[in-house]
Amino acid sequence: MTAAVNGAPAVLALTVDPRLEADLSRLAAAAGAGLEVMADPGEARSAWSRASVVLVGPDALSALAVTSPPRRERVHVVARDPIPDALFRAALSVGAESVLELPAAESWLVETLTDTADGTTGGGGVVCVVGGSGGAGATTFAAALAAVAASDLPGASDLRPVTLVDADPLGPGIEHVAGVDDLAGTRWGPLLESAGRLGSRSLLASLPQSEGLAVLGWGSGARLPLTREVVREVLSAAQRGSELVVVDLPRYSAPVTQEVLHRCDHLVLVTTLTLPAVASAAQVVSQVVPHVSRCHLVARGPVSALDPDHVSAALGMPLVAEMADQRRLAEAIEMGLGPVRERRGPLARAARATLGALG
Repeated sequence: MTAAVNGAPAVLALTVDPRLEADLSRLAAAAGAGLEVMADPGEARSAWSRASVVLVGPDALSALAVTSPPRRERVHVVARDPIPDALFRAALSVGAESVLELPAAESWLVETLTDTADGTTGGGGVVCVVGGSGGAGATTFAAALAAVAASDLPGASDLRPVTLVDADPLGPGIEHVAGVDDLAGTRWGPLLESAGRLGSRSLLASLPQSEGLAVLGWGSGARLPLTREVVREVLSAAQRGSELVVVDLPRYSAPVTQEVLHRCDHLVLVTTLTLPAVASAAQVVSQVVPHVSRCHLVARGPVSALDPDHVSAALGMPLVAEMADQRRLAEAIEMGLGPVRERRGPLARAARATLGALG
């Protein structure tokens, strides 16, 4: 029997099978979740109500059904052997959401238990920002979008921040643009050397943070290639612990880019309003749009440039914001003030318009 971890109620396991108990103990430890094992379902009524997740072994199903436990969420039947049809019917009788077979379901179960240890069961949305061409200002807009969200979202705080992730190894470095490069915290390097599940609280607590915004960037020195596995774990943990995750994406297609896009709820393409820039943006669109269902356009440029509505129609995505170039933006970033020093500047207004359009 193990106590709760991080203040979260322990996971309840009902089984007398020592092999299943050993497997569940190992998976709970990997997730950092406390596990309370009980053999008699009749004696587990109080634990049944307070546990964050209930895992039921096939050996305990019949005895549990006799007790007529009250219906609750997050009850799962877990088996080590091939699952017979009768087991599914018995699982329904106790209100189980799913029947899991180990070892095939281990990854899913560890992620569920990690959510429990983090005290989270949902996740923030993921917004990806990509430039239509070089110099479009996508990194700056991603930083502005995250900063405005951190200041405007009612739930954003140091405990559940907006998270800004730099997934472009060839970019300028988002910590500098966001004004947090002087703050201590974890960068990509140590995460790329780690393995296994990441807890959202431990990840976000380790990142540089300022006013409800947590930033994962590259730091100084050489940038190691990102891997799909690490990116998957980082984004999963960031989603579980954040109000919103904003990702600065590279323009080129790669396995890591596709991994991010598979988790992306909204894609924002930033383009300047010139013919070469729009032609380049069309190529980017052809590579990323097939991976994302909801795409949006932010247009930057002077009034004398191409018509933003015409560009929107040509690229086949709705225009959510137009913005003029912001005066003294480069100076503000160099001074470490971030991109939205002026709450009524073009960047801040475009960021708010985009957040409003994304819902």
